[in-house]
Amino acid sequence: MIINHNMNAMNAHRQMSINTVNSGKSMEKLSSGLRINRAGDDAAGLAISEKMRGQIRGLEQASRNAQDGISLIQTAEGALNESHGILQRMRELAVQASNDTLQASDRTAIQTEITQLNQELDRIGNTTQFNGKVLLDGTFGVKNSGTGTLAVGGDGVTNINVSGAKASTTYTLDNNAAGEVTLDDGNGNQQRLTGLAATFTGTLNFDKLGISIDVAAIDLSGAGSWSGDGKTIITAATAAQQVQIGANAGQSLGLTINDMRSTALGVNTISVASYTSANAAITAIDSAISTVSTQRSTLGAWQNRLEHTIANLGTSSENLTAAESRIRDVDMAKEMMSFSKNNILSQAAQAMLAQANQQPQGVLQLLR
Repeated sequence: MIINHNMNAMNAHRQMSINTVNSGKSMEKLSSGLRINRAGDDAAGLAISEKMRGQIRGLEQASRNAQDGISLIQTAEGALNESHGILQRMRELAVQASNDTLQASDRTAIQTEITQLNQELDRIGNTTQFNGKVLLDGTFGVKNSGTGTLAVGGDGVTNINVSGAKASTTYTLDNNAAGEVTLDDGNGNQQRLTGLAATFTGTLNFDKLGISIDVAAIDLSGAGSWSGDGKTIITAATAAQQVQIGANAGQSLGLTINDMRSTALGVNTISVASYTSANAAITAIDSAISTVSTQRSTLGAWQNRLEHTIANLGTSSENLTAAESRIRDVDMAKEMMSFSKNNILSQAAQAMLAQANQQPQGVLQLLR
């Protein structure tokens, strides 16, 4: 029998400490509702669940982004609905003016109303906004960004990367040597001009793209880089405003709204002063109505897509949340069983420690 080292007491104390620590962990899990409160609880599980949390929050924000996109589309579509009404009224007036029973004063009155309607088309195009962005003046979508000036002399190649250049933009350049000009309207369509004379001056028109070039001096709006091989290339970057509709990079929807003002629609100069001009006005207005209809149908398609996107994002977020919960959340019933077990063992260890501490007292009986 020894008294310097009470091994039974030391063992009981060690077991009591273990049970107390385990009870504390169970209490922490039960009070937080989480199986993983720190990396030490499950390092791999923590890493996986944190990735899932990032995806979940990204999906939720993407859903809000898509809802903002729908709001923007509805704003533009509402304005275009009014533009449609204006164009229909203008067509009605043009048909009325295509009647030689009218006097000149009658056609003048009709022309006055058409002029006012054109001004209202322009007002709608210039003032329809969403969060400070003008939607219908042609700036929402393809647009220039930054400025740069580049002079080209001799035979050489010039690559000019223009950020979002509109197809209707006018480019001015000074050509000092024969070469090739390639124009890109931002949507992958190109027109080429070859054999540009060194002494050429004037305006070059590309009807397909709606681009005119005044050959005088290069002064492009955009940022560019250049090198030389006998060609001049003007390229436009992504021709759209992006709505992030996914949790990861690159998951976006590009929105482009064309210029819906009277000049772009081709109705700003229509005249009903005669039967012939009134008939021409009907044709021009029909084309404008078709243009607006096309833009509205595109907006409707985008809205329907975004509505399905929101539904899918909600489903994905729900499934990821369930997966993250299975990894991170605690099973309350199971953890309560563990807590009860550790609590009982801790109390038992305390009792056994008390008993072990009484054993050295037997030595006193030998000393009496």
